[in-house]
Amino acid sequence: MTDRIFPAIALITALGIFIFYIQPTWTGSIATLKADIAADDTAIASANQYDAQQNQLSAARDAIDPNDIARLTTFLPDSVDNVGLVLDLNALATRSQLSLSNVVVNSSTASSQGGAAQSALPAGGNSPIGSIELSLSATGTFAALQQFIVGVEKSARILDVRDLVVKGSNTGIYTYQIRLRLYWLH
Repeated sequence: MTDRIFPAIALITALGIFIFYIQPTWTGSIATLKADIAADDTAIASANQYDAQQNQLSAARDAIDPNDIARLTTFLPDSVDNVGLVLDLNALATRSQLSLSNVVVNSSTASSQGGAAQSALPAGGNSPIGSIELSLSATGTFAALQQFIVGVEKSARILDVRDLVVKGSNTGIYTYQIRLRLYWLH
């Protein structure tokens, strides 16, 4: 009789240990740990993918000629350099034999979207391009104005001529009111 009682007690004890300890531990804390490990493995794989992509982009950036980067920075700078712009326009006007005066930066028209009504930019949400207007007065001949406008057109920096008002004269020297818009990256 004891030959049958000990195996039955051992079987009942084994089932009790399984039901009350092993099964809850396996489906509870061990399953949670396995899920956490899987999430960590996914995060590590994403980090490795990000690191590989960052290395690839860094290599591509390093392969770009520094002169091209300098030209691109001049073309679309990352800030508004009012003083530099006025100096560049003044040098262009001097080369064109045009005399600049009354240069005003219209900060009230500065925008990150360019203004929906007057902008050549799309009126979409968050544009990475900002714009600002610059008004100036100039005096000179019509040929000098033409040279100045061609210089603005061929400038390494993006400038739009928004308005041009010509005040007549009998002497051949005219007074011009010019409104320009310049662009930059945020």
